[in-house]
Amino acid sequence: MFFLVAVSLIWAFSFGLIKGHLTTIDPSLVAALRLALAALVFLPFTRLKPCPIPTRFLLFGIGALQYGVMYTCYTASFAYLHAYQVALFTIFTPIFVTIFNDLFSVRFHRRFFTMALLAVAGTGIVLYRDFSTAEFHTGFLLLQGANACFAFGQVAYCKVMRRRSLSDSSIFSLLYLGGFAATLPMLSWPGLWEELARINAHQWLTLLYLGVLASGLGFFMWNYAARTVNAGVLAVSNNLKIPLAIACSAVFFGEQINLFQLVAGSAIILAALILNPGSRRTS
Repeated sequence: MFFLVAVSLIWAFSFGLIKGHLTTIDPSLVAALRLALAALVFLPFTRLKPCPIPTRFLLFGIGALQYGVMYTCYTASFAYLHAYQVALFTIFTPIFVTIFNDLFSVRFHRRFFTMALLAVAGTGIVLYRDFSTAEFHTGFLLLQGANACFAFGQVAYCKVMRRRSLSDSSIFSLLYLGGFAATLPMLSWPGLWEELARINAHQWLTLLYLGVLASGLGFFMWNYAARTVNAGVLAVSNNLKIPLAIACSAVFFGEQINLFQLVAGSAIILAALILNPGSRRTS
C-alpha cells in the first residue's frame, strides 16, 4: 500500500507538467520517448533466461496495451481537455479494474465493485466543475480508452506473474519495450527529426521526469504493489492520484481549487480504502 500512495504522489505532478510543457509535441512522440527512457532504466536488470518464451510475449503484449496505447490516448486527450478535465475523466479506472478482474476470475466481486463506485463518487466530488462540451466527446473517449488499457494491464500482469516465480525487476523492461513498440506505428516519421529538434530544454527535463521517475520507477512500483493487495484496494488506489494532483496544482502550479470539495472527496476515497479488507490477492 505504501508504494501505491508514493507512486500516486509522483504521478500527481504529471497532469500540470504535461499540460504546461508538452502539448505542442506529438502525443505519440511523447509516449515513445517516455517509454524508451523507462525501458533504459530497467534494461540493466533484465534477466530473461528464467522467463519462458510464451510469458515473454504475454508481458510484451501487456506492456503494449498498458503503456503504449494508454499513453498515446492519454497524452492526445490534453489537446482537447483542460488538465483538471483529464484528471476528472480518469476516475472511471477503478470500474475498469474491477470489471477486468471479474472477467479474469469468472466471478462477480460485489464488494470490490462497490468500493470502486465509492472511489469514483469521492473523486467526482473533488473534481466536480462546469466545463465546455465543445470537444468533450473526443477527449472523453480518448481517456476511457487509456483507462481501459491501464486497468487491463494491471490485472493481467498480476494474473501472469502469480503463476510464475519471476523477479519483477528482471522482466519489467519487456513491458516498457512492448509499450514503446506500440507507439512506433503512430509516429509521424517524415517529420520526426524536425520534431525532436524543436524540443526545448524545459521539455526535455519534463520528459526525463516523466520517463525515468513517473514511468520508469512509478509503473514498476505500481505493478509490483498491485500484486500485494486485492482488486478492491487496487481499484480505489487508482484514484488516489487525483486529489493529490488537485492539491499539487494549487500549491505548485497556482490553480484555484475548492478546498471543501478536495477534503470531502478525499475523505470518501480514504473511507473506501479503510472499508476494503487488505487481502494479499487481487481476486
